[in-house]
Amino acid sequence: MKLGPKYKIAKRLGPTVFEKSQSQKFAIAQERSAKSKKRGRGPTEYGKQLLEKQKVRISYGLTERQFGRYVREAMATHGANPADVLHATLEMRLDNVVYRLGLAPTRRAARQMVSHGHITVNGRKTTIPSRMLHIGEVVAVRDGSKSRVLFENLEERTEGRRSSWLSWNPKAMEGSIAQVPTHEAADPAGDLIAVLSFYSR
Repeated sequence: MKLGPKYKIAKRLGPTVFEKSQSQKFAIAQERSAKSKKRGRGPTEYGKQLLEKQKVRISYGLTERQFGRYVREAMATHGANPADVLHATLEMRLDNVVYRLGLAPTRRAARQMVSHGHITVNGRKTTIPSRMLHIGEVVAVRDGSKSRVLFENLEERTEGRRSSWLSWNPKAMEGSIAQVPTHEAADPAGDLIAVLSFYSR
């Protein structure tokens, strides 16, 4: 997915969309930029919803088409909160689970890791980052990839980073989905209620 200048996007959507913009240098630049701007009316409700939509979409690394499909499916679900359904859908993607397990430093790196064949699901190699996972499924580093530099000192590098809705076996380098992720267990990248309101217009 082509994005364009990351710092420019992060200035508009916030530093959380990219890991490289979560730095003191970027925060200082943002503060200076805010002081230099003239006061105005501020964004409209539509503008705020649009920004939230873009923030969530880019944080998870999705195209407009993919993201729109997830939102429409969540809104069509009966008997469940659409925001919870959308959150679970975004979090249960294979690339996001690889990221949440701490195997990759970013979601973008997790997508590459899956695409290059380093990850297995239930013992079988998969190269589809968008694959949807379910409770009980096992995500692991492929045996042939465990000795690669990519996974050296994995425990030291990822200590304290894993989400509570996932289980992890460091010796086997594998994890599994223990439960459906909630907002408390996996903080979403933005305001999903605003995102749903944007698509409801």
